[in-house]
Amino acid sequence: MRAIAFSTYGPADVLEVVELPLPHPGPGQVRVRVAAASVNPADWRLRSGQFRRFLRISLPFVPGCDVAGVVDAVGSGVSLEIGDPVIALQPTKIAGAYAEQVIVDAASLAPAPAGLALDAAAALPLCGLTALQALRRAGLSSGDRLLVYGAAGGVGTLAVQIGGLLGAEVTAACAASGRELVAGLGAARVLDRERDDLASPGSYDVVFDAVNALPFRRSRQLLRAGGTAVTVNPFAARLAPDWLAFTRNGRRLRSVLVQPDAVGLATLSSWASQGDLRPVVERSYPLEQASSAHERSQTGRVHGKLLLVADEALAAHVPGSTGWAASA
Repeated sequence: MRAIAFSTYGPADVLEVVELPLPHPGPGQVRVRVAAASVNPADWRLRSGQFRRFLRISLPFVPGCDVAGVVDAVGSGVSLEIGDPVIALQPTKIAGAYAEQVIVDAASLAPAPAGLALDAAAALPLCGLTALQALRRAGLSSGDRLLVYGAAGGVGTLAVQIGGLLGAEVTAACAASGRELVAGLGAARVLDRERDDLASPGSYDVVFDAVNALPFRRSRQLLRAGGTAVTVNPFAARLAPDWLAFTRNGRRLRSVLVQPDAVGLATLSSWASQGDLRPVVERSYPLEQASSAHERSQTGRVHGKLLLVADEALAAHVPGSTGWAASA
């Protein structure tokens, strides 16, 4: 099978097309024929060596945490059928989705959304679970006032929608170039994060920094007494001065490091099947253009998600639609 791998840390051009043996699933595993994967900042940070002190991997390494495709082989103890359309989040240290086939633990799979093409479904797992786990960790409740900072990115576009589905009144802050896009996602208000006042102090029950760019002091100022700020910076709680400052007036600082979660993934898939959750895709690239996709992601100006298509015909299929063939 074809895959994209890097054998040394470095810039985007260390990614190369390689031929690997076809993997075979063990007990409790399935092999997924990949329709598409998505590109996440964690992919290029891992490739560049930024994580090498914290995350040990074996080189050469095939990146890619988001998987959308169909089951094409099953191990023992697995009830899934050949041809079942699925989505999954691979652990970062295992990854493997930048390939034509990938081995996935069956317990981490969820059905792909009905009515959504498989390539678009690849935009859901990592960013959708990040947003869902962050908002749940913050204790977001129906009627709460939520600020999503960085609302035009992959996590932010889904967090705006998920916040609304959880019953919050959502204010979205993004760069001016993303305002029109974000306005169509259901936010009650959309602010220019560089020019507009985010609000008067004490305006929000939950502040979600979806891009790790909002200063902690500003997050604290925006929260009501007893409110919670949550960030995608997994080390936030270790920054002692800022952490201690949040304890005043009951304000809390939380961080999220996304974890595979089949139940949460099934919730996202159900919302997408009902048309209530729409992944935003900026652009799709063929698998062999992974380096170009990484370079685009590294600009920090992506609206929604970037996809890598491993199987163009399969990526265009829509599970549950007329003509869908559940065959690998």
